[in-house]
Amino acid sequence: MTEVCVYGAGSIGCYVGGRLQAGGARVTFVGRERLAGEIRAAGLHLTDYLGADLSVKPADIRFATEPSAAAAADLVLVTVKSAGTDEAGRELAQVAKSRAVVISFQNGLSNADVLRRHLTRQTVLTGMVPFNVVNRGQGRFHQGSEGALEADAHEKLAPFLPLFTQAGLPLTTCNNMREVLWAKLLLNLNNAINALSDIPLKAELSQRAYRRCLALAQREGLALLDAAGIKPAKLTPLPPHWIPRLIGTPDWIFRLLANRMLAIDPLARSSMWEDLQAGRKTEIDWINGEVVKLAQSLGRRAPVNEKLIALIRAAEQGGRRRWAGAELLAECARPEKAELQGRI
Repeated sequence: MTEVCVYGAGSIGCYVGGRLQAGGARVTFVGRERLAGEIRAAGLHLTDYLGADLSVKPADIRFATEPSAAAAADLVLVTVKSAGTDEAGRELAQVAKSRAVVISFQNGLSNADVLRRHLTRQTVLTGMVPFNVVNRGQGRFHQGSEGALEADAHEKLAPFLPLFTQAGLPLTTCNNMREVLWAKLLLNLNNAINALSDIPLKAELSQRAYRRCLALAQREGLALLDAAGIKPAKLTPLPPHWIPRLIGTPDWIFRLLANRMLAIDPLARSSMWEDLQAGRKTEIDWINGEVVKLAQSLGRRAPVNEKLIALIRAAEQGGRRRWAGAELLAECARPEKAELQGRI
């Protein structure tokens, strides 16, 4: 029987791995003791915004805290935070089967490349999880938004695709994952804004001032992508370049035109908000930081994303964590205006 390992089982890992196990796959979870104890006691209860309601009993769950638990896996799903990718790669290199297929289901652009530097004998693929997962505690994980899993097209992945289909999480394969990751990253620029708003995603996206912050950050990223000759994939009904126009519209127009964007669990928040609340380092460098890196490679700047990074880093150090929409918009608009004046 095919062995699957979820390496770095947090919210995304527990949800995806739990759905795979509920669908009949044999899954081992590797994560931290805090979550291990909780899930060993409560099991997994998995729900989604479409009404799915699945459970895995505690006695049926294999949740380990040591890398060696990944040794038998034919398929490894890496879901650690981006800051932990290098360590995960080093650990897996010591235990993973040489024929194992490894998928990076992480935020950011280059985590699969980091894994490949360590996993030279294994097949390492880039993956993407588009949806939000809410950790409701006691082993309860809820998919709060839509989207299908994606990964690099590769012949060695084909035997595992039925596992995802049986789990109700079909895995789409494609040959342009770089463009897919950039498209997702543009959407994820909202993670910092949501974290700084300190309110649920649906409430935040319902307020124009916060959406205008996102529009500024996205326009900045899109301009840089255009300059670099990179065309982000189309992950939503609208092309990426149209999204800032839509989210910048007045609230009543946005509600009328963007019902799908607001089809989010009312309690869902960004993973960056969760990291701030838990006192963990956020993934800001692997999201907004990628826009700044792209700007630097072009000899340019990304002042809006630089400002969001600065605000998140201040929050990580105990600084302000709750910004009203108008206040945050003023902070985001200030550096952009300064940059425009500097070009005149």
